[in-house]
Amino acid sequence: MPTRDRVQAFVSMVEAGRFVEAIREFYTEDATMQENLGEIRAGRDALAASEEVVLQSVKSIATRPGSTFAIDGDRVIVHWVFDIEPAQGKTYALDELAYQTWRGDRIAQERFYYDPVQTRRAESTP
Repeated sequence: MPTRDRVQAFVSMVEAGRFVEAIREFYTEDATMQENLGEIRAGRDALAASEEVVLQSVKSIATRPGSTFAIDGDRVIVHWVFDIEPAQGKTYALDELAYQTWRGDRIAQERFYYDPVQTRRAESTP
């Protein structure tokens, strides 16, 4: 079960823009991630590699400070807002919830919930 300090350390790392490092430090070796109802991605190394590809495909991603979270045993929900500047298109805010299952002090499963319309708005206005 994660402590409040451990979850805050994770949130702080993401807010600092250290996305790949956060995956390496805070996820289990066999961790999974899923976007809405999308395909489940598995394995910490694969998740970190996927994050690197995403970061290389955009001009910038910044996490707004002040992210909030709730902890209930091994379950954590984090509310994130990311400002994303794609390589092409208009900058947009991605407002999402991350629903996490922790195993000890690491994230074993994570599923992101957001309205995909947020990303389509950016694509429609170059």
